[in-house]
Amino acid sequence: MKKVLALLLAMLLCLGLLAGCGGQDDGGDAGDGDGGEATGSVYYLNFKPEQDEAWQALAAAYTEESGVPVTVVTAASGNYETTLMAEMGKSEAPTLFQVNGPVGLKNWQDYCYDLSGSDIYGQLTSESFGLKGDDGSVAGIAYVVESYGLIVNKTLLSAAGYTVDDIKSFADLKRIAEDITVRSGELGFAAFSSAGMDGSSDWRFKTHLANLPIYFEYQTDGIGSTEAIKGTYLDNYRAIWDLYINNSTCAPAELSAKTGDDSRNEFLAGKAVFFQNGSWEYNNLVGEDKFSDEDLAMIPIYIGVGDEANQGLCTGTENYWCVNKEAPEENIKATLDFMNWCVTSEKGTSAMANDMGFVIPFKNAVESPNLFVKQDNEMTIAGKIPVSWNFPTMPSEEWKNVLGSALTVYAADQSDETWAGVQEAFVANWAAEYQLLNQ
Repeated sequence: MKKVLALLLAMLLCLGLLAGCGGQDDGGDAGDGDGGEATGSVYYLNFKPEQDEAWQALAAAYTEESGVPVTVVTAASGNYETTLMAEMGKSEAPTLFQVNGPVGLKNWQDYCYDLSGSDIYGQLTSESFGLKGDDGSVAGIAYVVESYGLIVNKTLLSAAGYTVDDIKSFADLKRIAEDITVRSGELGFAAFSSAGMDGSSDWRFKTHLANLPIYFEYQTDGIGSTEAIKGTYLDNYRAIWDLYINNSTCAPAELSAKTGDDSRNEFLAGKAVFFQNGSWEYNNLVGEDKFSDEDLAMIPIYIGVGDEANQGLCTGTENYWCVNKEAPEENIKATLDFMNWCVTSEKGTSAMANDMGFVIPFKNAVESPNLFVKQDNEMTIAGKIPVSWNFPTMPSEEWKNVLGSALTVYAADQSDETWAGVQEAFVANWAAEYQLLNQ
């Protein structure tokens, strides 16, 4: 009798398991990512501080729907790589993390689960959004496409007697910015918010602004990366940097202590017309007691090179999701399910579009209400050529940090001697860091 009861119990258990496996639909519900019932847990080390609140809410929604615990930890701005190194050394390491392209992958490809057979890889609109490892595996997947440029307070620009249509080149930008500076006392505002070189802000200039001379050098030479940058357009880099720091809300010598929050708050308070940043800033600028869409625009960063009349915004990605293959199998499975839910479910895609302001390269993407995303699309449709993101080819984080330090020293002095330090950090240190990484 005991054997019969045991057999009946086993049959019931099998039927229950089969019902559980067969009861999932294909509508992007939680636990649907790579088949089977969701178990395990997820630990996502988030790269983007500005989206922390949205990720926390989305993780909570997924846990409520699926029962799978999702922990989101957000690294401080400019400290992702060091945070990732520290967290990967712990017993409960991140199951989902980020690398910033091929160079960033070199440090972490031994930890990357091959995503080539995953459901989320099949959701990409193009396989070009997959980041390949040295062995040909899909080590990472791009999860957002973004744009950056100069965000403009159109109301202040109008008060100064101009419109965005008056700015079609570096010469236009320089003329208008310097005129605003001359009249800043009577106008009550500056041309640019502070180009802070604190760690929460310096990435805008040692990485994003530095992309412009790299992009134009690559275009001129017909290449997509290099082991030895020449610095062909460093004079143009100096010119735009000079424009930023000499027509700002603060003296150049004060920039070393200025933060990203300082720069944003100056812009929000109507103290500056221009604020270099990206589409990810939209939700920080628009809303109750902030700006409306009618107040703002994003224009290209002109540096006096190329066909400026047809230049678009800087558009691309350096944001690639990777799954930690060293995690327990059930946590890998849970992480793949969570990722797939984010880009296929109504809750996930809506949150990424509306709460995070993302354009995501997946088939079920929701159109973003983000003004800057819309303006990038309008420019592209009008025939403007987007400036590609080439900073993922920068040889290392150390290269960026050395360049940032040199820019800060130059800002306080602005002599040819201190600019020579910037040139050395840009050119000689590129070759040195490249060799270190590839030796």
